[in-house]
Amino acid sequence: MELDDQLALLMQGTEYGDEILKASMTRELRERLALAAAEERPLRVYCGYDPTTSDLHLGHTITMRKLRQFQDLGHEVTFLIGSYTALVGDPSDKNKARPILTQEQVAHNSRTYAQQAFRILDPQRTRIRYNGEWLAEMSLLDMIRLGQHFTIQQFLARENFAKRLEAGEPVFLHETFYALMQGYDAVAMQTDVQVGGTDQLFNIIVAGRKLQEALGQRPLVGVITGILPGTDGVLRMSKSTGNTISINTTPDDMYGKIMSLPDAAMAIYFQLLSRYTPAQVAVVERGLADGTRHPRDTKMELAREIVSIFYGDPAAAAAEANFQRVFQRGDLPAEMPIIEFSDAPLLVDFLAQHHLASSKGDARRLMAQNGVRLDGQPVSDAARRLDFDEAVIQVGKRRYVRARRAAAA
Repeated sequence: MELDDQLALLMQGTEYGDEILKASMTRELRERLALAAAEERPLRVYCGYDPTTSDLHLGHTITMRKLRQFQDLGHEVTFLIGSYTALVGDPSDKNKARPILTQEQVAHNSRTYAQQAFRILDPQRTRIRYNGEWLAEMSLLDMIRLGQHFTIQQFLARENFAKRLEAGEPVFLHETFYALMQGYDAVAMQTDVQVGGTDQLFNIIVAGRKLQEALGQRPLVGVITGILPGTDGVLRMSKSTGNTISINTTPDDMYGKIMSLPDAAMAIYFQLLSRYTPAQVAVVERGLADGTRHPRDTKMELAREIVSIFYGDPAAAAAEANFQRVFQRGDLPAEMPIIEFSDAPLLVDFLAQHHLASSKGDARRLMAQNGVRLDGQPVSDAARRLDFDEAVIQVGKRRYVRARRAAAA
């Protein structure tokens, strides 16, 4: 791939909030790519992921997709698990301090991160590291020496800190440590390029570059990706707002949730999640704008592409066929899980026990909103019991199970 094409691919979907900064990072990335080619060495590229939860969603995978692009161009990629930064908690996108996790919680959440990441990254070409390797060795004096390169004013000028101060909300001292710790990650790994979302702009562009320069390294290039909206098409994808698409879900569920996106969100999903080149994305956007592309067909193309990334082409084709059968023709799925029950349990208990609802309260809420059906009929009575031998239970638009009374012993 020519240098200009590489640059266009790697800068696709990036956002800096400042055109001068974007132009500067684009120029520096071009220089790094040219130098790496001349020296016949790969660039050292990384992105860090704090294991604050055990599940990753599509919003997390935007930076992984960017890492994969660097991998495919032959560069060295490190998937950094923030085993130590997670203990502090990143305040970048929060209007209040994060709860401080224990080492046990962090270790538990870390176990599945690499496995989930390998749905996008090439496991043979990915280095997995933990920032506790170097941060655990730092002394108080080391942290003080890092801190001398920054002013309190720099931290208080950050948008989320400024808003909290204006609202009378506390900003805790330990929250300022996070940027120092993440900045030192770049120093410890002698990073050429760091990838991160727009919420990481300060940590990457200010803290990481400044510490590298202060400690005698060439400042890294920050590749700052846009933030993915959730299934509502407006708010950022987040577990706290309930608008996520988990990468550990089923192909059918992922396909269906993508099909539920507002049409206006399609362009950014193509930009941030697909394997399409900038030229291919431009064709899609022009077609939607001039009406030569039907939004429904384009959304099906998007759903196929994203499901294929995580589960392969056959699973994507099967998910599409199932979606057409169930939602476009109104049929029941050809296959659905069979769950057996005994006695006559409450429906809300059944839904919560088998993870068809996140809790009994969630089950009652779904029922009150006509989101639960038995053999096609909505059930709103929270006291309803499973007093039948067999029935199809539908939860929401996409989840079906066949509930069957267990045979007597």
